[in-house]
Amino acid sequence: MLSGWLQQWVFIGPALVFFGIVVLIPFLMSIYYSFTEWNGVTTNVTFNGLENFKQILFHDKDYRNAFNFTSRLTVTNVILTNLVGFLLALLLTQSLKTRNVLRTIFFMPNVIGGLLLGFIWQFIFVKGFATLGNLTHIGFFELPWLGDSPTAFWAIVIVSVWQGAGYLMIIYIAALSNVPKDMLEAAYIDGASRMQVLRSIIVPLIMPAVTVCLFLTISWSFKIFDLNFSLTKGGPFNSTESVSINIYQEAFRNNRYGLGTAKALVFFIVVAIISTIQVMYTKRKEVEV
Repeated sequence: MLSGWLQQWVFIGPALVFFGIVVLIPFLMSIYYSFTEWNGVTTNVTFNGLENFKQILFHDKDYRNAFNFTSRLTVTNVILTNLVGFLLALLLTQSLKTRNVLRTIFFMPNVIGGLLLGFIWQFIFVKGFATLGNLTHIGFFELPWLGDSPTAFWAIVIVSVWQGAGYLMIIYIAALSNVPKDMLEAAYIDGASRMQVLRSIIVPLIMPAVTVCLFLTISWSFKIFDLNFSLTKGGPFNSTESVSINIYQEAFRNNRYGLGTAKALVFFIVVAIISTIQVMYTKRKEVEV
């Protein structure tokens, strides 16, 4: 018995130690600092109770605006990224000679880091589109993509969808490949249309993949930082400032680590609740073959 316990701890002990050092201890420390006033530099840490949370809930307009922007971005990203990823998966599970090449091409944007991707698209929006607008006089290219609040929002959406759709495409392709072919053939023989087959057979059978993809896109969109920071830095006039950027500014620019960690804790709780509700809801929609 003792030998069995010792063997288990030999294998899982190092992982638990690193998990505690890297994740658990910093998380518990952040909870403590969220109830303090601290500038992150001195050793003078003053406990102030719920003052940080009162400041967030009742007096911090910028944080509420950041939450509003992040929520709108998340809803838009979740819908469009999953829709594009699923349509690409449907296309690339057909008998196409170039489907393996196309899968690689559509997946490649996900390999590029968010900061680098943001700077590349910043050049495209500012320089590339402006040049095309001057040459073609097409209104789409003449828009102030990063200089106006509505267009800056959609610029972030475009880049986010372009980056994430390829990753979701791979998940949806794996799910579609496991749909029983005989079931689809039987439905077509019985006279079902493609849309009826998609709605009544394919979508219910790939709900586990939908659960995963929705969870990923919700977490990606809520936590967006590097792409947002490199594209707009939260501008113009903080209209595209995400919650992550607001927390970063509070902690590392304003040197208010206590308030910053309190914002991060509120953010964590909200995202955890939304993600849990989403997973529980979509899990109920899953069916077994």
